[in-house]
Amino acid sequence: MSIMTEEVADRVAEEVAGMTASSGPAGLRSRVELATLFYEFPCDGVAVVTLNRPGSGNAVVPESAADLDAALDDLEADTSVRAVVLTGAGTVFCAGADLDLLQHHLDHVVEVTEEPLNARVLFPVVHRLAGSRLPVIAAINGGATAGGLDLALACDLRIASTRAKLGETYVRIGLTPGTGGTWFLPRLVGSGMAAELALTGDIVDAPRALEIGLVNRVVEPEELLPAAVALAATIASRPRHAVEATKNALRQSWSHDLVSSTTAGFWAVSALFRTADLREGVAAAREKRTPRFNRPAAGGPAPDDHDGRSDR
Repeated sequence: MSIMTEEVADRVAEEVAGMTASSGPAGLRSRVELATLFYEFPCDGVAVVTLNRPGSGNAVVPESAADLDAALDDLEADTSVRAVVLTGAGTVFCAGADLDLLQHHLDHVVEVTEEPLNARVLFPVVHRLAGSRLPVIAAINGGATAGGLDLALACDLRIASTRAKLGETYVRIGLTPGTGGTWFLPRLVGSGMAAELALTGDIVDAPRALEIGLVNRVVEPEELLPAAVALAATIASRPRHAVEATKNALRQSWSHDLVSSTTAGFWAVSALFRTADLREGVAAAREKRTPRFNRPAAGGPAPDDHDGRSDR
């Protein structure tokens, strides 16, 4: 789902085209900089995307939403990238929508039916993260509130710094979690805790977030990125088609019953039977050796180009 205006799309295309391709550990660009974020390749198969508006708490504006869309376009198109870490520059992960932009919107809205701010900025970004073929790990380095928390919830996994503060704080300014919070929260923390977080707007610290299942792990600040990259590298070392199919199945299971989920799983497994990685995995297990996944064919693309997902 593209969220770029034609003007922003042209700017992003020019910036990406203008990047010098210095070789990184994965044989890719070592760093790509856009106006509001940058992304790097710290190890084979892993990209780290850093929201880079620290002066505004990495709040999301149309330009940063478009940059994130462009970054995901770039990373998803590259089959050597198999997992992504999303984090924020400075001391805040993401403060949600930019308040100055919100005020401007309030001052100029004349019709109730006009498209609201979150529909134009945060809503498509949340959908894009959740629907990406790539597993995404949120490395929550500081505050993650309102739409910023929803960005983290749209990721597949969340690792928090001990300094992190998380809150579904929309109600504090007279809004409702309209960018996925009411969908993600009950599935992660249960309906009762989701109601408490959303109705009070209370902010929880990292240990409490871990206790209620809002995050997967809590680490010291200096360990946050290394831990997130290590987890991403572990995922990236697994067969990419199996990982993508698993992410897809997990997301679909939230809205499917058991019969639908197992039927979809049958067709996903059938597709994976056509992959070289399954043959390698079975052979390695039988031979009691470490498998060598995600290897390109000699002189050509990866031999198993089916995406591992059901077409049915």
